[in-house]
Amino acid sequence: MENAGQKPMRVVIAGGGTAGWMAAAALAKYFGGTVAITLVESDEIGTVGVGEATIPQIRLFNSGLGIDEREFLRETNGTIKLGIEFVDWRRRGERYFHGFGEVGRAIGLVPFHHYWLRYAGEGGELPLEEFSPNAVAAREGRFGPGAGVAGARLPASAYHFDATLYARFLRRYAEARGVTRREGKVLSCTRNGGTGFIEALEMEKGDRIAGDLFIDCTGFRALLIGETLGIDYEDWSHWLPCDRAFALPSEGRGRLDPFTRSTARGAGWQWEIPLQHRTGNGHVFASAFTDEQAALATLTGTLPGKALAEPRLLRFATGKRRRMWHGNCVALGLSSGFLEPLESTSIHLIQAGIARLLALFPDRSCDPALVEEFNRQLDFEYEAIRDFLILHYHATDREDTEFWRYCRTMAIPESLSDKMELFRASGRIVRFNTELFDVPSWLQVMWGQGLRPRTYHPMVDAAPDADLTRYIAMNAGEVRQQVDTLDLHETYIARVARAGRDTAAPAGGG
Repeated sequence: MENAGQKPMRVVIAGGGTAGWMAAAALAKYFGGTVAITLVESDEIGTVGVGEATIPQIRLFNSGLGIDEREFLRETNGTIKLGIEFVDWRRRGERYFHGFGEVGRAIGLVPFHHYWLRYAGEGGELPLEEFSPNAVAAREGRFGPGAGVAGARLPASAYHFDATLYARFLRRYAEARGVTRREGKVLSCTRNGGTGFIEALEMEKGDRIAGDLFIDCTGFRALLIGETLGIDYEDWSHWLPCDRAFALPSEGRGRLDPFTRSTARGAGWQWEIPLQHRTGNGHVFASAFTDEQAALATLTGTLPGKALAEPRLLRFATGKRRRMWHGNCVALGLSSGFLEPLESTSIHLIQAGIARLLALFPDRSCDPALVEEFNRQLDFEYEAIRDFLILHYHATDREDTEFWRYCRTMAIPESLSDKMELFRASGRIVRFNTELFDVPSWLQVMWGQGLRPRTYHPMVDAAPDADLTRYIAMNAGEVRQQVDTLDLHETYIARVARAGRDTAAPAGGG
């Protein structure tokens, strides 16, 4: 135990961007000034700016910081995300929706989809998506309570936002709570000869920033965890072969869809993310199966509107550090690993690392038991998400390009093949431990990618035909009723933005 009279523990965050400022904001909020937090970044070094689309867990992060949603949406040009529409992933010309939240209501121990499997097998005509409020609301462009509607039940949701604006928003938040920002480039790190711990960052202009705990948010460079401490990178590109992405903002389609669109291409896929002021676009592709010029031509030829900037190329290898916490250094964001943005998990993985750091926060000794538990939990988080991403590529009927033939026939992790076979054999889906994606997510993607169970839970056969029909109709009716109470997403976003301007206006006009 440390002496309560000691000076506050010094936490030094190397790098800003989304990861650095999320960490700074969370530490400042939850430690309330009892730790000294310094963030070091350089205006000359750009940030990757990944993560314009998120998953619902971001709401927990913002809520924990006490951030007002209306202010957040205004400051980041944000919109609502109800899920992801996948186009041409199973076959060209087909699409499906992975919505957040539940799909139907379970009866006792048996999930809804087992009853739906029996119903569909007996000639039922209601598609699975009709039982997801998110899928139906997204299709109709709805979110937010309609005018005059009291007590509307909103679907589970996340956000689209400008990641650069989010980092700036969190910087203001963190600095207002005592975080010190130091401008400058980090040249190297000084280490303790005995413990191997990092003692200080050595800056380009000759100054030295000492600390007790260091957080590496230096992006793909991984200056602390990789270059200084020598922690190797575990490459997963044999399962997830995409290793490049062009990002290019554009004008939108003239509407604000409350979902991300992911369109499969010949050697990868393309994202479309609607923000208030623009649409984020990108083409993620595998350089082993196409060249950069062809990939860029695919992106520029399919934009929803006029390009607003020059395309930006990102190079990456999907995978993770073998240890994300080593000694007194914790890696967050791209320094810790990278799982391509197919299911919008980049910011969640930053959040997951921060949450575990808060739960396992050390004293100056950085007890190895805490370090090992942090690494164990983050390893599991990465591997579970990795399997979910591989599912999208591997469970496909596409054979029209070399890339899709490779993905369709490649060997996959045993953890994923077991889960797929369990679903094929029985319709069962098991959520292991605390893995991020729950049964409804696996169900929607497995079904959307063409996996079909050979049977369903035998308990379902206890339901008489008339009861089954009523139960199915009730679930569809509840979804319809819920969606009918929602306003248009565009109207909701306009109302949020307008409320902000009205609130900010000086009393009496002016």
